[in-house]
Amino acid sequence: MTATATGGRRPAATQAQPAGPDAPLPSATQGPVNIGDAARASGVSAKMVRHYESLGLLGAVARTDSGYRQYSAADIHTLRFIKRARDLGFSMAEIGNLVGLWHDQARASSEVKRVAQQHLIELENRIQAMQDMRRTLQKLVQSCQGDDRPDCPILDNLAGGPGCCG
Repeated sequence: MTATATGGRRPAATQAQPAGPDAPLPSATQGPVNIGDAARASGVSAKMVRHYESLGLLGAVARTDSGYRQYSAADIHTLRFIKRARDLGFSMAEIGNLVGLWHDQARASSEVKRVAQQHLIELENRIQAMQDMRRTLQKLVQSCQGDDRPDCPILDNLAGGPGCCG
């Protein structure tokens, strides 16, 4: 056993494991881990772990007699799943749906594909909107003299002035 920074004790094997989302999950023989270790192993902050739990994305998390959360390897696996889904831009509602589908062994993959396809359409729409914004800003920047005069087509456009939007 080794001492933690807060004076508690934990097995040396837990401390020696690499941290981050590529780290191996704790084994059943190591038992559950605290929120800090779960956060490090999953690649999310402890604050986000608590947030995901409050949203119901994690199942009921075990607690010690004194009320401290204890996360299993399955909990950490779920946290990694959530992190990866967030990295792909899924909303919390979509992630909740995907976590439910992931845990449902009787699911149809068509439902998972439908969620992913809908998200892809939303991403493509956002990309198109951002490309439109980029083109507009490029035109405005090119039309602005950027000199000492007060005339500025960028500000005129933002104010909705005459000839701003052509």
